[in-house]
Amino acid sequence: MEFGIVGLGRMGGNMARRLARKGIKIAVNNRSHEVSEAIAAETGHLACVSLPDLVAALQTPRIVWLMLPAGEATEAALTTLMPLLSAGDLVVDGANAYYKDDQRRAALMAARQIAYADAGVSGGVWGLDNGYCIMFGGSDAAAARLKPCMVALAPTPATGWLHSGPVGSGHF
Repeated sequence: MEFGIVGLGRMGGNMARRLARKGIKIAVNNRSHEVSEAIAAETGHLACVSLPDLVAALQTPRIVWLMLPAGEATEAALTTLMPLLSAGDLVVDGANAYYKDDQRRAALMAARQIAYADAGVSGGVWGLDNGYCIMFGGSDAAAARLKPCMVALAPTPATGWLHSGPVGSGHF
């Protein structure tokens, strides 16, 4: 597996469930490991105790999708993740972040040859059954890598998701 979700609250947890329904197995991590274990038992995903465990469980090139609150929680996760990731990996911030923070983070990641995308995710608890609307910013290469996940998370393969342009445009 090459894909992991960090943050299994209402949206992140249901995104993990929707991916499982579409036959996509991922690694999951949550601050409360019991949540990771419960979702793994339900979906067949791999529960990881920590961010280093999640990164180690994923084959390169990895995609690590953060579904954490914007601000301090996201910054702390990125600070922990950055030295663990490898060139060619991709980080997606699904929080409700400020687009200039995304641009700053993307520059830090680019210095390590790690791609970054920002994703505005809408759908709430209903996204599990109805699909999520996702607008994301990032490079064309990042968009191509994310397409299978976007198709699985969206209401239909052709609707509900949009590559809106460069980093920052997903949260703008």
